[in-house]
Amino acid sequence: MIYAIALIILVSCNPALTALFTPAQRGPGRYEVCTTTETLEHVVASGPADDIHFGDIEALESLDAFGKAGPYNRSRLARLYGGTRVMVVHGWGASAAGFRSVTLLSPYPDPSLTRLLPGTMSIRWLTSPTEDTGGL
Repeated sequence: MIYAIALIILVSCNPALTALFTPAQRGPGRYEVCTTTETLEHVVASGPADDIHFGDIEALESLDAFGKAGPYNRSRLARLYGGTRVMVVHGWGASAAGFRSVTLLSPYPDPSLTRLLPGTMSIRWLTSPTEDTGGL
């Protein structure tokens, strides 16, 4: 329990990163982008305690890793990574509080897309049972 609380304290959600890497059109649910100094492997290992089920870690090109959902500058992001692959894992969780879809990425860019930071970025889509998700 204390360990879980310590991990929560180390996570910082960033509205600037949320604006860059999530869709402008908001449907049901909400997005948040948070970061932690923890390694991707550590975050994945602690996932089941948060009822998150993760797939395998993959090494992807930056544009494949971040997708097309957000308004970030794709050329700038590709130059920033310079051929370095992004470690990515997708996960999900469902509970009485709602559904969560999670993408973890490491290393991750700062909001100005000028440097890569160690640690893990989490892009989360969260919805509650009371929201209309169109059959999801």
